[in-house]
Amino acid sequence: MIQVTNLTRYYGDFPALRDVSFEVQEGQIVGLLGLNGAGKSTTLQMLAGVLSPSAGQVTFDGVDVTDNADDLKSRIGFLPEEPPLYRDMTVSSFLVHCAQLKGMSASEAKGRLPEVLRITGLQDRANQLIGTLSHGFKKRVGISMAVIHNPRLVLLDEPISGLDPRQIKDMRKVIRRLADGRAVIVSSHILSEISKTCDRLVVLHEGKVVASGGQEELMARIDQERLVVTIRGQAEAFVDWLDEQGEVSNFTQRDAPEGLARFDVSLSGDVRESFLPAIAAAGFGLRLVEEPDYDLEEVFLGLTGGKE
Repeated sequence: MIQVTNLTRYYGDFPALRDVSFEVQEGQIVGLLGLNGAGKSTTLQMLAGVLSPSAGQVTFDGVDVTDNADDLKSRIGFLPEEPPLYRDMTVSSFLVHCAQLKGMSASEAKGRLPEVLRITGLQDRANQLIGTLSHGFKKRVGISMAVIHNPRLVLLDEPISGLDPRQIKDMRKVIRRLADGRAVIVSSHILSEISKTCDRLVVLHEGKVVASGGQEELMARIDQERLVVTIRGQAEAFVDWLDEQGEVSNFTQRDAPEGLARFDVSLSGDVRESFLPAIAAAGFGLRLVEEPDYDLEEVFLGLTGGKE
């Protein structure tokens, strides 16, 4: 449905985005993850046809977005991080107004309104002034504005930023409902939350894609390089042995029951099949080998070289 190929964008001499490629199918929710300045908003703006790429291509059902931006805007819904809301209008009147700006008649907009309010959970706020809404409900009005014309592609820039835990949970439900018959792309730097919503993640760092796939795939990439090893006693001797191993890039000692020693070992690549037998061959009693527990923040920092 959406094909992004070698997308590149320069601001003067600065490369904000370099050779970014990925695709999204109908019914999928894809998360663009990255720290501030990674290129997430730039990517979404080019997908929406707001910015032109310096190089590369975005196609929507085989049609180039850049060359046909005006024709495709009716099929794309875009929520910027700071949505342009009219505080003195009610939710329903504002959404009807937005629908008319997108080419719908007043009667078409009013007919579409109940479904949009259901998707975003704003049924009880339809007649409330936007300026009196909480931050979380204003975000939902922004999403409603993005989908009032029933687009097939929805682009959401940081929809969960500034939300409290309850609002984040509710926003997950909203985003999942949006994916019914549509493709949805969500940007965020809150990894632990966005992973619970998205089918697939694309990790951006300094304008480049450094990883993509499901959460388990990203975890597996890091797991190949770290192990938690428990041996029988001999902690000092094991430390000396680890220091001599070229494939060991780092290690730290963890707490362990009496008589045992436990170490978190980082390896230079997936060399587990040779490393573990070497422990036994060196005369250490290997008692347990575990995969380390990670949160997504650790995975992200691992994929991006640990830069915060």
